Amino acid sequence: MNSNTSVPSVSPENMSSSSKTIVWFRRDLRIDDNPALAAAARDGSVFPVYIWCPKEEEQFYPGRVSRWWLKQSLAHLEQSLKSLGAEIVLIKTHSTLSALLDCINATGATKLVFNHLYDPVSLVRDHNIKEKLAEAGISVRSYNGDLLYEPWEIYDEKGQAFTTFDAYWDKCLNMQMEPISFLPPWRLVPVAVTGTVERCSIEDLGLENETEKASNALLGRAWSPGWGSADKAITEFVEHNLCDYSRSRLKVGGNSTSLLSPYLHFGELSVRKVFQSARMKQILWRREQNSQGEESVTLFLKAVGLREYSRYLTFNFPFTHERPLLSNLKYFPWNADVNRFKAWRQGRTGYPLVDAGMRELWATGWIHNRIRVIVSSFAVKFLLLPWRWGMKYFWDTLLDADLECDILGWQYISGSLPDGHELERLDSPQIQGSKFDPEGEYVRQWLPELARMPTEWIHHPWDAPHTVLKAAGVELGLNYPKPIIDIDIAREHLREAIFKMWEMEAAAKAATSDGMNEEVFDNSIGIETSAIPKVILKENSSCPTYSSNDQRVPSFQNGNNGSLHRKRAKCVEEERLPADKLNNHNKQAGTSRGEEDLCSTAESSASKRQSISRMSFSVPRSCSLSDGRPMQECESSDMKQSWQEKIDLEQTSSKNGN
Repeated sequence: MNSNTSVPSVSPENMSSSSKTIVWFRRDLRIDDNPALAAAARDGSVFPVYIWCPKEEEQFYPGRVSRWWLKQSLAHLEQSLKSLGAEIVLIKTHSTLSALLDCINATGATKLVFNHLYDPVSLVRDHNIKEKLAEAGISVRSYNGDLLYEPWEIYDEKGQAFTTFDAYWDKCLNMQMEPISFLPPWRLVPVAVTGTVERCSIEDLGLENETEKASNALLGRAWSPGWGSADKAITEFVEHNLCDYSRSRLKVGGNSTSLLSPYLHFGELSVRKVFQSARMKQILWRREQNSQGEESVTLFLKAVGLREYSRYLTFNFPFTHERPLLSNLKYFPWNADVNRFKAWRQGRTGYPLVDAGMRELWATGWIHNRIRVIVSSFAVKFLLLPWRWGMKYFWDTLLDADLECDILGWQYISGSLPDGHELERLDSPQIQGSKFDPEGEYVRQWLPELARMPTEWIHHPWDAPHTVLKAAGVELGLNYPKPIIDIDIAREHLREAIFKMWEMEAAAKAATSDGMNEEVFDNSIGIETSAIPKVILKENSSCPTYSSNDQRVPSFQNGNNGSLHRKRAKCVEEERLPADKLNNHNKQAGTSRGEEDLCSTAESSASKRQSISRMSFSVPRSCSLSDGRPMQECESSDMKQSWQEKIDLEQTSSKNGN
């Protein structure tokens, strides 16, 4: 990949004064390298607007800590735009389209610009808005402000979507196109408003209620949202911490990662800037023969690539927020046990590393990527909880909650991706604890009831002698729970669930081959769900303002994706099901992962299109935080308000360091 090119800012004297453009900000809350803002500034006067529409967020309404970050980021952007000469207009509405039309009528604007989003909900909304405004004679242009390359620019030699990360990322790294960065405008000419727009203050948006302010005040001690702070964060990381990234990234205690993921999610930081900054260091360290620095950059850029891949998958397979990429998992018998889900959320499973991670998540809105992998794997493999429950809970509670990354992470853990964890893989929390928290410092920080446990027993207190437990003040079953499930029993339950999945899949195939009309439905469909809009499946936008820069819309075409061969991960400490039993049963069922067909927006049969569930997923209402109210049942008095851990953009890089 070549070095980046910068597009210079344009003097107001050289701009066309007749052009009035509405700049629609979403998750691109920055001035620097913002292609939509740069395009509007070049053409004439601008009318920046941010529209908050809770109704359209539906089941993916942001959680408390995510809304706090959004509020702070908007305040920072507001000041930045004001200093350039154009104030941002904040609008709270029940319809984004109606709000945009009001802005157009009030300003006489003839053009709308925005940067792309790639989740299914945004794809539907943006495509609908573009069509409606085109009918009204408004020019609409959209730009890539979130990725190195657009999802529709990366396909294999046959024109099909990649379904494994390594192949995808290798193609990206060998692209000949140059990512273009846009310098910030040095001045903005505001649009003269002749009509009325129902604008509001940041407080009136309702991103934070009175009951949340006390908890949110703690966030400000550790984080500084805003694009200005994002610039400082990337500079600090590249200059002082990147070289040691290969050694420090797996430490679950302390600030061992880049802390960039929330800045990237809200678009306060350009991924192009992150990529190019790291690349320049890699070139320098290669000349200096600094092998550790070179390796660190490679691993860090892989984390960047995984974020790119999450959007790539979501665009090309827009059903992945509600069902697995590999179709055979639709037969998996998930255990929708609300009590076990509650114990997992509250950090009361009896497995110290898992509990420490979940308590830190609730208290701070952050957990290290490795802990994310461990706690999600425990929910799916030990407790057999539906992976979409965990995905939704992460969305509700993470400071850097990102739907596309969330989808990738949980599908990877649940064995739903061709190159993800094997479904039969069962990682022992005890062994994981010894590897990633060898001294037990992380567990002691978040589980004060185990603070006096000797390091030898800290990750498996159930095996400790009674005298050791007594000396440490630990009473299993009283002040710290006994294991919610024994490891051997969990292994047996997972084995039985896989066997049942194979049996149901074989029965479904046999019924189809016999010409019977029997259908076997996805076991998770009956679990509490709520509606979500579907991606509009069109090859091209009918909007007359379509250009090469514009957002593509996923399209289904007839075809066959061919066989997918699932790469087997190299496992060291994890426990597995007996290979002979797995192989024998697989032969009896007559199924193979490599024979699975994938439904891609790049190509798919009509029958596959019809199989997409009309219902989307949400966790039980009593467990959800997305309505903005506190989850009282999840609170624990012994959760310490510590902020030593912070966020890294590698939230989905669960494959690193396996």
